[in-house]
Amino acid sequence: MAGGSENERTEVDSDSFLESLMETSLYSMGAFFSDQHPDLVEEVIAESEAIEQAGLRAYAEEHALTVEACFETLLTGLAVRYYNAVAA
Repeated sequence: MAGGSENERTEVDSDSFLESLMETSLYSMGAFFSDQHPDLVEEVIAESEAIEQAGLRAYAEEHALTVEACFETLLTGLAVRYYNAVAA
């Protein structure tokens, strides 16, 4: 078979796919936050998971926050988790 074995193509395709994941805005946002605020990574992940479980509106009301602030925290937490998953 010309062009290499099936296993070699799968490995190349997988590498290309992973590289494409690193070119997203979500990845960049997670990388930036992790680099700039390494001491807050665990905290933002935990808070974003709490927001996911409670829901934006409910979490905002319970913690006297705006829905927009909760959404930003949720998105940041998702970005950091995405970055960690792809970079690992």
